[in-house]
Amino acid sequence: MNNINDLYNRWLAQPGLDDAVKAELVSIAGDDAAVTDRFYRDLEFGTGGLRGVIGAGTNRMNLYTVRKATQGLADYLNASGLPKKVAIAHDSRHNGALFARETARVLAANGITACMYPRLEPTPALSWAVRYLGCGAGVCVTASHNPAKYNGYKVYGADGCQITLEAAEKILAAIEKIDCFDDVRLADFDAAAAAGRIVTIDEKCLDDFVQAVYDQRVGDGAGIDALKLVYTPLNGTGLECVKKLLAKLGVTHVTVVPEQEKPDGDFPTCPYPNPEIREAMQKGLELCDKVRPDLLLGTDPDCDRCGTAVPDGKGGYRLITGNEMGIILLDYICRTRLAQGTMPADPVAVTTIVSTDMAAPVAKKYGVELRRTLTGFKFIGEQIGRLEAEGHLDRYIFGFEESYGYLSGGHVRDKDAVNATLLVCEAAAWYAQQGKTLLDAIEALYKEFGCYRNALCSFAFEGESGMHTMQSLMKNLRANAPADIAGYKVESAVDYNTDGTGLPRANVLEYHLDGGHKLMVRPSGTEPKIKVYLSAVGDSEAAADAVNAALAKAAADMMKA
Repeated sequence: MNNINDLYNRWLAQPGLDDAVKAELVSIAGDDAAVTDRFYRDLEFGTGGLRGVIGAGTNRMNLYTVRKATQGLADYLNASGLPKKVAIAHDSRHNGALFARETARVLAANGITACMYPRLEPTPALSWAVRYLGCGAGVCVTASHNPAKYNGYKVYGADGCQITLEAAEKILAAIEKIDCFDDVRLADFDAAAAAGRIVTIDEKCLDDFVQAVYDQRVGDGAGIDALKLVYTPLNGTGLECVKKLLAKLGVTHVTVVPEQEKPDGDFPTCPYPNPEIREAMQKGLELCDKVRPDLLLGTDPDCDRCGTAVPDGKGGYRLITGNEMGIILLDYICRTRLAQGTMPADPVAVTTIVSTDMAAPVAKKYGVELRRTLTGFKFIGEQIGRLEAEGHLDRYIFGFEESYGYLSGGHVRDKDAVNATLLVCEAAAWYAQQGKTLLDAIEALYKEFGCYRNALCSFAFEGESGMHTMQSLMKNLRANAPADIAGYKVESAVDYNTDGTGLPRANVLEYHLDGGHKLMVRPSGTEPKIKVYLSAVGDSEAAADAVNAALAKAAADMMKA
């Protein structure tokens, strides 16, 4: 505790300390638990960069932790042969513009040109800008779909992917050498801008991004102009790019959810702005009852995830899961490209180990090689990069993950909800030409391949004690492997934290159960949670869902400390 108190007092004593940071530190004086929570560790820097609660202290997102991370990034870039140029974007979260500005100041002070979007823009637009502008790295200030109290700092490599494990380790090593007060170089923003060290990304870059998405069209677009949409950007960044894309497609019947149209870091109508959950899409669903659209689309705050709902045939609307939409789009892309003669030789699709196993039989039907990666879209982006390096970028046709991330081209190297909007609209219009909906599509696919149903259970463990609990639970599972789960025999188990899996080591446990069912356990890399992924196969949705319900109960028992 002494070291923690020393840190607290050192921060409080800093001359010129930011007013908001100082006020928070003063407010927790004498509260040992509050002080400990803010200073017991440095906010963890990994392949996703930083993500944490906004506030004062080493374990919070604030201008000092952002400056420290940026100084480490600058030192890494200056020691490398990479271009000394970094693209920067931010979403609608609190302090997003401030953190982006501080990032630019540190980079400029270190002789690195900071290229900033003039306003908030989606994460995929940042991935695009890195390659488009020939940058050595990119930074997107976002906490993606986390609640309003969070912000984050995602770092991208020169390839437009989130940084690899190797790059993250090198940047972390550089960060660890830095004192956030004494070792950070900081330029005056206006002076750096006047000297050309901080520059504004022009409109052509963004327009060319939208055009690159538009160029990913798969079909002939028949009927797409007749689509009637309700769209929500969930108070985030999606509105500008999505509307530009829809205009190019000829989709004019678009109603935007008014309460969620404007950027707002409080996310007042959805405390958890994640299109994976019904609460975030509720305002859109309510508007659907009035407008009666063909499709509801929702993008998360940084516009890399896309959620959908379609008419259920009973007067309401049914949300399509990330796995279901991934399968719908994989099937649509394959059948359409084969019909049009645009399928490449030896096509490749990519998904993750926690996404639906249904992708395997669908890919097999169309002669597509299916590659599985660790969780995180950066690993899908990595596969795209490998194909490009081999001179076969055209072989890549689609990648998806269960958490509502989709990408059908190599224009960016991260999941792209603008691209997802294009694909979903295309697929919906194609099925509408046959008098069918996307719900009809997934039901037909279930009938053909079996009902693969997936569910996700998340278990939160807050604070320092929570971190230790998570570590203990994973250790115990490895030491005491279950023989059965929910009455289903464990036929085989995979520990991805060992060699021999064909993938880099990762803290993931996978249990294959009799009946073709599966359960996976993975601590989140961005939140204080353990995620348990459930997968069941049945003759009907009800049968598979019943299996998942039993597995969910077993998962809850497994997560009891």
